[in-house]
Amino acid sequence: MSGLLDGVAWQGKVFSNGWNDARGGVIDAIEPATGEVLGQVGVANAEDIATAAASAAAAQPEWAAKTGPERATLIRKAAEVLAANRDEFETWLVREGGCVPGKAAFEVDLVLGELWEAAALPTQPWGHLLPSSEPGRDSVARRVPLGVVGVISPWNFPQILSVRAVAPALALGNAVVLKPDVQTAVAGGTLVARLFEEAGLPDGLLHVLAGDAEPGAALANDPHVAMIAFTGSTAVGREVGAAAGRTLKRVSLELGGNNALVVLDDADLEVASSAGAWGAFLHQGQVCMTAGRHIVMESVADEYLERLAKRAANLPVGNPHTEQVALGPLINERQVANVDRIVTETVAAGAEIRAGGVHEGLFYSPTVLAGVTQDMPAFREEIFGPVAPVVVVKDEAEAIAVANDTEYGLVAAIQTGSVERGLHLAKGLRTGIVHVNDQTLNNDAYAPFGGTGASGNGSRFGSQSSWDEFTSWQWVTSREQAHGFPF
Repeated sequence: MSGLLDGVAWQGKVFSNGWNDARGGVIDAIEPATGEVLGQVGVANAEDIATAAASAAAAQPEWAAKTGPERATLIRKAAEVLAANRDEFETWLVREGGCVPGKAAFEVDLVLGELWEAAALPTQPWGHLLPSSEPGRDSVARRVPLGVVGVISPWNFPQILSVRAVAPALALGNAVVLKPDVQTAVAGGTLVARLFEEAGLPDGLLHVLAGDAEPGAALANDPHVAMIAFTGSTAVGREVGAAAGRTLKRVSLELGGNNALVVLDDADLEVASSAGAWGAFLHQGQVCMTAGRHIVMESVADEYLERLAKRAANLPVGNPHTEQVALGPLINERQVANVDRIVTETVAAGAEIRAGGVHEGLFYSPTVLAGVTQDMPAFREEIFGPVAPVVVVKDEAEAIAVANDTEYGLVAAIQTGSVERGLHLAKGLRTGIVHVNDQTLNNDAYAPFGGTGASGNGSRFGSQSSWDEFTSWQWVTSREQAHGFPF
């Protein structure tokens, strides 16, 4: 691998005012497909986080004082650096993250979109001229940066799920401490640090420190940190939210999903099964937006199952770096064991395997389950693996009820021959996102992205939403001359 990492002493380091030794030690960056060691990354501890947060707080006011065009220019420069080095970013996603090249290219495209959208933010209007209740007083409301934003990102889409918070936070005048997951610390951390370093971001404004629970908890509790933007599992998100809440931080939680793909009886089943396969099996199902429950009307269920199972059986699984495959490895053995447990328990409860259901090492075959009911593990749990549970319903009312029978509320998709019918059904779904005649895996940098319920706390990522997430309102009044009061 060559490019931005060449000639830089990043191995075994963290990025905090340059590349420095980590107090928490060093771990190997492992290729899940082969077990090969790709490099070494530094692991931060609580002391590293405290030092970084204090440095970020000290550097942030000068950055916030720069003009909007100055900050916008730097973000655009970061986009240009990424475009010139995208092969390196994609290769690390494939090798360290286990994804296929197409997914890696798609992710880098998303990152580029986020950078360009973030670059547009600092030159937009950032306040309101307000009416005043008193003569002689001017009144304005203006957006001001929060200060230091802590970003905790996961391993499954490590670059986009880091940059979608890092870029707008920086663009709007904040400093950032990023804690990427150790399993993709290079793809989602080291390369992000190098991207902004090469773009010329001044020291102290971005700190990148990979780590596990200890630095994550330290970030959530640090008094210098004004906000936590967390993307990850619902279980960990609850802990992060509780910790951050104790210090009255703003908290953005983008969590898990158990998303429904609803197939109505007037759908084109060839297209619907393609959407179902893509939604269930992209990146081995390790996506919060994965189609985790296929809710199909009874009259077309058999044909949908047949088509979906045929697609699953024809998808090759293997090393995405060296083979032409549709699915790569799951991220680790724990993930494989959990997926296999859910499938095994669901079959024991009465479901039937129509395709897949087997694995070799970290490679799990795309799996289709028939006869799934609402009390089975494959329906109730977020699987985070390449499994498509199919649930049969009688009519639209039952489809809505079954789709809503979950604590999650991230995204849903509907396949139908009638847009009007799909939009009508969408009104009954309790999710932050709905796609009619599409699949569940969609993301636009300029659209508000986020869920409800156990999928998130109402925060939204994307373009205009970034103003709400990464700034706060300040009301300012002024008079030409002070005056007295009755006291």
